[in-house]
Amino acid sequence: MTTTLRPTEPLQQTDDGARSRTYEVCVNSRPVGTVALGTDPGFGPAVGVIRALRIDGPDRRRGRGTVAALAAEEVLRGWGCGEVLASVEIPATAGQAEDADPALRLVTALGYTERSSNMVKPLPSRPPGLPAGTEGRPLEDSEYDAWWAATATRYAQAWIDRGASPELARAKAETSRTEALPDGPATPGVSLSALVHAGQVVGTLWVSRREETPDEPGAYVYDVVVGEDQRGNGYGRALMLLAEGVALGFGATRLGLHVFAGNTPAIRLYESLGYVTTHRNFRKALL
Repeated sequence: MTTTLRPTEPLQQTDDGARSRTYEVCVNSRPVGTVALGTDPGFGPAVGVIRALRIDGPDRRRGRGTVAALAAEEVLRGWGCGEVLASVEIPATAGQAEDADPALRLVTALGYTERSSNMVKPLPSRPPGLPAGTEGRPLEDSEYDAWWAATATRYAQAWIDRGASPELARAKAETSRTEALPDGPATPGVSLSALVHAGQVVGTLWVSRREETPDEPGAYVYDVVVGEDQRGNGYGRALMLLAEGVALGFGATRLGLHVFAGNTPAIRLYESLGYVTTHRNFRKALL
């Protein structure tokens, strides 16, 4: 039997080179599923994304997904992509957790490397208290330029450490700024904070309003950092408690974040605060 991808729409392409297209997965011309492909808006047209891959129930466990994923990679090579990203949703309901297992086995078998996770926490009704002697305040305008320079450098380096080229990593940092902070600290729905202990700034926090669903207002922790000489004093936890208060001020009911794979201390902190993983994100070089 021959498994192929059949386009269901014309190739969508924008002036900046971004592409997207959906396909039927066919076995001997019989549709057995769908796959949606695109390029990553943050990294640019050189990085492809398998946005969705579904095989219909009767045709699962027959290798259709593997062949479809390999065919999708070939399409992305034809678009000039040098790497591909894929994300696996982790169901929130414990009884449905096994639904993610086939997708996780597939990306592992095809040589994808886990790069990061997305996590979410339902928020309490009231803001949590901060440790004694610790308080949050808005980041001052005079502090913004130095804060962003350090944030962009740290963010780009994190992507470089996980396989991105320096050019792509810097481009992604700049894209994040133009999309999420177009007006700097005056951007609507954005909170930039400093955590202060005993009169000294010990950390910074960036939280923005971000809708989870139309019926569930949310917020997102874009950046949280403790000063290098202040680590090990519980300020990371204090910053995350501050983030909850900021999010509640936005009217959010859920708070999300992104954490890189291998950042075990941060993952343990988030789990201890009640965050759960919603997606695991993977990458693969297209040789």
